[in-house]
Amino acid sequence: MKFLGHVVRFIVSAIVLLVVGWIVPQFTIGGFWSALVLALVIALLGWIIEGIFGKKTTPFGRGIVGFLVSALVIWIAQFVVSGVSVSILGALLAALVIGIIDLFLPVSTPFEAGKSK
Repeated sequence: MKFLGHVVRFIVSAIVLLVVGWIVPQFTIGGFWSALVLALVIALLGWIIEGIFGKKTTPFGRGIVGFLVSALVIWIAQFVVSGVSVSILGALLAALVIGIIDLFLPVSTPFEAGKSK
């Protein structure tokens, strides 16, 4: 059952990324599969950053550092995932929109779900 929950979280994250791609200029996603892979890459990069620098500097952290790290992770992820194109401004706006959406529809990634908050 835990695996299914992780799959649902990634699907919801991909849908959120598609919505962000529709709203944010200079942030384009080729389709659902690109968004799903982008959600996975963002989660993996966030997990790596958390392992190196700690919870406060991750994309899942709050505040200006978490916001800037989120934008950086989104911008870096475009080089890993085909069908995704993001400018620096687009990454900043996407991080802002994702943060706002997260206020109303909290979506945790599988790497985040197993950790205590």
